[in-house]
Amino acid sequence: MIRRVLLATAMIGVLATADAGAQNLTYAKGQNVSPAYEGWEEDSAGRKFFVFGYMNRNWQEELDVPVGADNKFTTGAADQGQPTHFLPRRNRFIFRVPVPPGFTEKDELVWSLTTRGKTEMAYASTRIDYKIDDVVKASETGALGAGSSSPEVRSNTPPVLEVQGPRRLEVKVGDTVTLTAMVRDDGLPKVRLIGAGAAVENEGSSATLSSNNPAMLKQIEMLRLRRLVLPPSRVTVGKNVGLHMGWHVYRGAGQVKFDTDQIAAWEDTRTGGNSPWAPHWTAPPLPADGRQSTKATFLTPGEYVLRVRADDGALTTDQQVVVVVKP
Repeated sequence: MIRRVLLATAMIGVLATADAGAQNLTYAKGQNVSPAYEGWEEDSAGRKFFVFGYMNRNWQEELDVPVGADNKFTTGAADQGQPTHFLPRRNRFIFRVPVPPGFTEKDELVWSLTTRGKTEMAYASTRIDYKIDDVVKASETGALGAGSSSPEVRSNTPPVLEVQGPRRLEVKVGDTVTLTAMVRDDGLPKVRLIGAGAAVENEGSSATLSSNNPAMLKQIEMLRLRRLVLPPSRVTVGKNVGLHMGWHVYRGAGQVKFDTDQIAAWEDTRTGGNSPWAPHWTAPPLPADGRQSTKATFLTPGEYVLRVRADDGALTTDQQVVVVVKP
């Protein structure tokens, strides 16, 4: 009897391990994209906006879904500014849609997205528990620990971003265009010890660096070594703080090549990735005037929307350029 109980217990353990392994499977390609409703926000003028993002379940494959039957809003216009080019993995707070006049808490605005033959929908409503603000955004994107805040975090404002030059260009296949953007920021959140939740100063996670405090430096080095060998213990994704910006394709199904490796706007948590979510990543220094240029070459005809995102580690600002590529 005891032997049967032991065998049954062992089998349960094996099945539990196998099930956990199945749940942790990740894929480079072949998976679908799920739209996400992030919540609604209100600006200083009292206008309300629904905020959306998405989850591309692939680590490498980027899918294209034009506006239409497979990528639409079911209330009002089908095109509400949603992306048609989907970057890998989780992309939060990507675009927002004005709440229609007369919308009540019982009404819903639905974004429907079909990929790999599977249709998924994001249901947006103005229920009070879905309201978000800048602190929520900073927390959800990983600049803060869950439920963390501080006077510094609450006073942070998004970067001011300006695209230099025309917002609409016409080129031919094979042409290269120079894209220039200028960013200014309030210097918050301050860059501290790199790692998850670096926008909040608290013992053991983001203590201010000081070369005059050997004990602190020793503690910081021990924390760095600990992070190298232990898995993350956060309930939210972790993000490194530092002002940066990068370009990516927001709409357009053709191939675009940038002359330099652009900082990922998606949550690439892999070690060595050019992403603020990658372990040990630090933001590269920006020019003193905040102006930075990159070159893009278009290999396929079509209409493209290129987006530049400025990110101070907690909050973001987006600007776009439309490029019409002719044969």
